Amino acid sequence: MIGGFLVCGKINIVMDVKKEITLIIKQSLAEFTNEKVCFPRGVNFLVEKPENENFGDYSSNIALVLFKNKGLRINDKFKTSMDLAKAISDKLNASSLIPNPCNRVEAVKPGFINFYLSKNYLFSQLKEILEKKEKFGSKNEDLNKKVVVEYSSPNIAKPFTVGHLRSTIIGNAIANLLQANGWKVFRDNHLGDWGTQFGKQIYAIKTWGDEKKIEDSQNPVKELVALYIKFHAEAEKNPELEEKAREWFKKLENGDLEAKRLWRKCVDWSLKEFQVIYEKLGIRFTENNGLGYGEAFFEDKIKDVLLELNDKKLLGKSDGAELIFFQNDKFPPLMITKKDGTTLYSTRDLATDKFRLGKYGKDALIINEVGAEQSLYFNQLFEAEKMLGWVKDGQRIHIKHGLYRFKDERMSTRKGNTIWLEDVLKEAEKRALSLGSEKDTEIARKVAIGAIKWNDLKRSSNLDIVFDWDEILNMQGDSGPYIQYAYARTQSVLRKTQNTNFQFPISNFQLESEELSLLRTICKFSEIVEQAGEKFAPNILCNYLFDLAQKFNLFYQKYKIIGSKEQDSRLSLTKAVGSVIKNGLNLLGISAPEKM
Repeated sequence: MIGGFLVCGKINIVMDVKKEITLIIKQSLAEFTNEKVCFPRGVNFLVEKPENENFGDYSSNIALVLFKNKGLRINDKFKTSMDLAKAISDKLNASSLIPNPCNRVEAVKPGFINFYLSKNYLFSQLKEILEKKEKFGSKNEDLNKKVVVEYSSPNIAKPFTVGHLRSTIIGNAIANLLQANGWKVFRDNHLGDWGTQFGKQIYAIKTWGDEKKIEDSQNPVKELVALYIKFHAEAEKNPELEEKAREWFKKLENGDLEAKRLWRKCVDWSLKEFQVIYEKLGIRFTENNGLGYGEAFFEDKIKDVLLELNDKKLLGKSDGAELIFFQNDKFPPLMITKKDGTTLYSTRDLATDKFRLGKYGKDALIINEVGAEQSLYFNQLFEAEKMLGWVKDGQRIHIKHGLYRFKDERMSTRKGNTIWLEDVLKEAEKRALSLGSEKDTEIARKVAIGAIKWNDLKRSSNLDIVFDWDEILNMQGDSGPYIQYAYARTQSVLRKTQNTNFQFPISNFQLESEELSLLRTICKFSEIVEQAGEKFAPNILCNYLFDLAQKFNLFYQKYKIIGSKEQDSRLSLTKAVGSVIKNGLNLLGISAPEKM
C-alpha cells in the first residue's frame, strides 16, 4: 500500500520517500508500454537527488531507460523519451497516484521526471528532527541483523603509525553507520599478537635487549621497534638469523615458558600504549571486554579447523606444507600450515571466523576493514569458507582502504621509515591551539582529532593518501573544524535567546530560498545515513554534512535570526541544523564542541 494505493496487488510498506517514488513509478507504467505485466523485467532505473536543487528533490531517468531498452515495446504514440516523461508526469499530477510527500511532478528535457516535496511534508520532518534530537536518523535495533566489524587490528610490538589510522577510523565509522541502520554490531579488534614476527622479536630481546630498560621506558613499543629494526639489519648480513627466529616461534607455539613469558611482556607493553591512542581517538570495541579477540586467542581452536579441512578433503600438500587448492585455479593455493607445522594468518583467520559464526549466529555478516593490498588473500579466505560450507555469497565482506605513503615510497616498519600516530596527534593539537583565542586544550583536542578523521573519511576509502602534514591537519575549507564550527555557531545562536519553546509557524509561512534549501537538505539526513551504511561509505555522509554546513553559513550571514519577525521559525531551523550536524559528526566518530 503506497500512500493509500495498492501496487500491482501486492501490499508494500514504504520506508522512505525515495522508495515510495520508485514504487509509484513502477505502478504507473502499465499503460505506457505494450507489456502485459505490472513492471517490465530488466528495466533498472534511478531515483536520486539532482545536483541542481532547481530540478526538484528527486529525479528519475525512467523514461530515458525505457527508450534505450531495445527489448521493450513502447506505445507508438511516444516518439521520444521526453514524450513519455511528460505523459508519466501528467498522469501523476492529474491523479491521486502522486506520492504523498510530493506536491508536484515535472518532466524536463531530455526525459527526466522531477519530484518536488511539499512544504507541509518538509515542516513535518522539521518537527520530527526537533522532537527526536540525537535519535533522528537512527533506526531501532533489529536483532535479526547481526554484523561483526573487525577494524584497527594493529600488530603487537610494532608502532601504532599513521598507517593504522585508516582501518581504525573508517571501521569505526562504518560500525556506527550500520548501528544507526538497525544492525546489532559487534566491534572486534583482531590484534596481531601471534606469528613468526614474535620469533624475531624474542630473539632480538634475548640477544640485544634490556628488559628493565624497556619496562621503565615511557614508550616501550619504540624500544621493541628499535630491536625489530636491528634484527632485520643484522639478518641482511647474516641470513641464519631468520632460522633462529623461526625456532623461537616454534618454541612459542609449543608452549615454551621463556618464549611465552617474553611474548606476554610484548603484549602487555603494547596494549598499554594502544589504549592511550584509542582513548584520544574515541575508539571502542565491544568484544572480549573491549580488548578484542587477538590471533593468540584462537591457537587452541586451530586443531578443529585442520580436522574439518582434512575431513572435507580440502587440504593438499606441496613441499611438506599444507594448502587449499581452488577449483579451476580460481585463486593461487592458500597455505594453511608451513612445512615445519607452524600456522599462518590464514589458519588463525579460519579459526576466527568459525568462532564468530558459532558465537554470533551462522547468518551473521562478517566485515574486515583491511588494506586493499590484502584483496587476494581475503578472496582466498572467503572462497575457502564457502568451500567449507560456512558462509554464503555476500556474507563475508572486505572493505578495502588505500595506504598512507610517502611521495616516492611506502612506509615500512622494518626499514624504520614510519610516522608514529602519537606524533601526528600531538602536532594536530598544537596546530588547533594556534587557531583559537581561548587556548582551551580540551576543545583543541576535539578539533585536532576532527581534522585528522575528516581528512580521511571525506574521500573514497580505497584511494591511497600521500602523507602531507598540511593536508592531514587541514583546519579550513572542506575540513572537520569547518563542520564543527558550523555546529558551534548554531549553539551560539541558541544560547543568545531566553525562549527555548519557540515554534515553527506552518500556516501561511513563506520561506526564503536559503531557508527552503536548508529545510530540504536536513530532511534528507536519514536517507543519507541509510545510503552511507548500505555502501559502507562514510564519505557520502561527509559530502552531505559539508553541503549542509555551507548552506547554514550562507543562511546565517544573509539573514537576521534573533530579533527578526521570523525569529521562531529561524531558531527552529537553526536548532534542527545543529541536531543533524551533531548526529552526523557522531556517526563519523567526530566530536561536536559547543564552543570554538
